[in-house]
Order: sequence, then C-alpha cells, then structure tokens
Amino acid sequence: MENISLIITILAVITMLYALWQVFALKEHIQGGMVGRRWRILAALVVLFALGYIAMPFMGQLPVNTLHSVVAVIFLFGAIYVVVTISLIKRIILALSE
Repeated sequence: MENISLIITILAVITMLYALWQVFALKEHIQGGMVGRRWRILAALVVLFALGYIAMPFMGQLPVNTLHSVVAVIFLFGAIYVVVTISLIKRIILALSE
C-alpha cells in the first residue's frame, strides 16, 4: 500500500509541476489589472502547492499533531485557490459578455 501512495504522490508532483509550467507560460499573455493580480495570486498558490507536493513524501516523519496542522493549512489554501479561481473566471465571463 505504501508503494501505491508513493506512485500516486509522484504522479501528483509531476501533474503539479506541469500546472506550474502552464501558469508561468500563460503569464506573459495576461495583462495587468484585476486579472493580472488574481493570476499572480494563483501562481503563488500553485508554487505553494507544488512545494507541498514535493515535501509530501517526507511528511511521514512528522508527529501526528504537526501533520494535522499541515493538512489544515493545505485545506485552507486549497479553499483560497478555489475562491480565487472562481473569482477570476467570473471576471473573465463578465468581461466577455459586455
């Protein structure tokens, strides 16, 4: 079971690194303003998640209380990521419908 977790984690890291590459590749096509600011927030969150995914295999060494705190922080930043993404998409839709 531990091998399956490691394989899934490796796939998650690869996927997140691809997402990180996409974030920076698309950045040059995004102008400033509200969309640019939201994109920078999204980019920072993707960097944070990528670092977290890379650190995941080493988190098994942490005490349980610390691990619970790390998971809580991940949930918080995941929720922030979703809110920022929805806000960005909403602004794009509103701009396109004008």
